[in-house]
Amino acid sequence: MAMQAASAAIALAFFVSAAAAQDYPAKPIKLIVPFPPSGGTDISARTVVNKLSEGGKWTFVVENKPGAGGNLGVEQAVKSPADGYTLVIGQTSNLAINPALYAKLPYDPLRDLSPVALLVSAPVVLVVNANSKTKSLADLLVAARSDPGGVTYASPGNGTVSHLAGELLQRAAGVKLTHVPYKGASQALTDTLGGQVQSFMSSVPSALGQLRGGKLRALAVTSAKRSPELPEVPTIAESGYPGFEANTWYGLLAPAGTPAPIVALLNAEVNRVLATPEVRGRLASEGGDTLGGSPEQFASFLKAEHAKWGRVVRESGAKAD
Repeated sequence: MAMQAASAAIALAFFVSAAAAQDYPAKPIKLIVPFPPSGGTDISARTVVNKLSEGGKWTFVVENKPGAGGNLGVEQAVKSPADGYTLVIGQTSNLAINPALYAKLPYDPLRDLSPVALLVSAPVVLVVNANSKTKSLADLLVAARSDPGGVTYASPGNGTVSHLAGELLQRAAGVKLTHVPYKGASQALTDTLGGQVQSFMSSVPSALGQLRGGKLRALAVTSAKRSPELPEVPTIAESGYPGFEANTWYGLLAPAGTPAPIVALLNAEVNRVLATPEVRGRLASEGGDTLGGSPEQFASFLKAEHAKWGRVVRESGAKAD
C-alpha cells in the first residue's frame, strides 16, 4: 500500500511538472551572471539569451552579481525557488575550482544545481612580449629547465584557470616556473608588454588586440584543438604534451529540483540557438568553441572537471585571496 502511494505521488509530481512546462515560461526569467558586465561570462550569457528572446516567447532579466570569485551569484541561485524562473551561468572557476580553493563554500555545485546545457569553452593563450627572444613554447621550457624558477608567468589571480593552467604545464613538462598573480588581466597585460614579467597566461579576448597589433607573441593555447581566432597558434598538447587541456567553460544551470520537463525544454532551446550562425560567430569572435549537449552530458562533464581542478588546486597549494 505504501509503495502504491509512493508511486502515485511520483506520477502526480511528474504530471504536475509536465503541465507546468507546457505553460513555461509564463513570466520573465532571471539569469544571474556571477561576474561583472562585459567579461567573458557576461558576453556568453547575453549572446545566448538575446537570441532566445527573439520572437517574444522568452524574456530574460540579466542580473550581474559579482563577488567572491563568482560564489555570490551561484549562492543566490541555489537559494532561489526551483521553478525555472531563476537560472545562473556557471563556469570553471565557481563550479570546479572554487570548491577546493575556498575553505568553506556556501553551495555544493554537484548537489545544489541542475545542469541545463554547456554553452561555450575558451582556451587560455600563453603569450610573451613580441620583442622577447622566446619564439616558441619549447624555447620557454628550455629556459625554465636551465634556470628553475627563473621564468615568470603572470595570471589574473590566484586560483584562476590561467594560474592553474600554468601549474598543469609545470607538471606536464617537469619544470619550475614562478607564478606572478595580479588583480585582474589588465595590469598583467601591461606588465607583460612592459617586460616586468616574461610571459602571461591570458584569456584569448584579453590578449587578442595586442596579438593582432604585433605587440605580443602567442606561444600556445591550452585547448585540445586550436582556437578559431588563433588558428596559427599550436596547442600545448600538440607541442609535445598530449592530453593537455585547460579551458574556461561556461554553462547554464538551474537550482536543484527544477522540474525535469522545464530543464529539458530549456536545454532544447539553448541547443537550438547555439546552432545558429549568429551565435556561433559571436562566441567564436571571443575565442570560444560552441558546445551544447544534453543535461546529462553537462552533469558528467561537471563531475569530471570538479575532480580534475580540485586535484590541481590541492597539488599547487593555491588559496583564495
